[in-house]
Amino acid sequence: MVLGGSTTASATATLRYYSVAPDVRLNVRSGPGTSYSIVKVLPEGAQVPVFCQASGTTVSGYYGTSNIWDNIDDGQFVSDTYVYTGSDGYIAPRCS
Repeated sequence: MVLGGSTTASATATLRYYSVAPDVRLNVRSGPGTSYSIVKVLPEGAQVPVFCQASGTTVSGYYGTSNIWDNIDDGQFVSDTYVYTGSDGYIAPRCS
């Protein structure tokens, strides 16, 4: 039996990255809110994926005021007010 090339698309092929607000070093937290611990700080000019979004602490940031938090990795959240998604609302599924 001869196998042809794989037709399975990788998940990363459709993953989109979004720019963090200019001149901002962004705190990455362990959950969707300012009461969660800071797990790292993103450098200026960073771009992040948004796997899902959750409601949390309301934050006023570079792109307005919102309670939406973006999940950028396992156990890592940033306020959506510092990520340019092109929308004031949800752009990804809600985190479960």
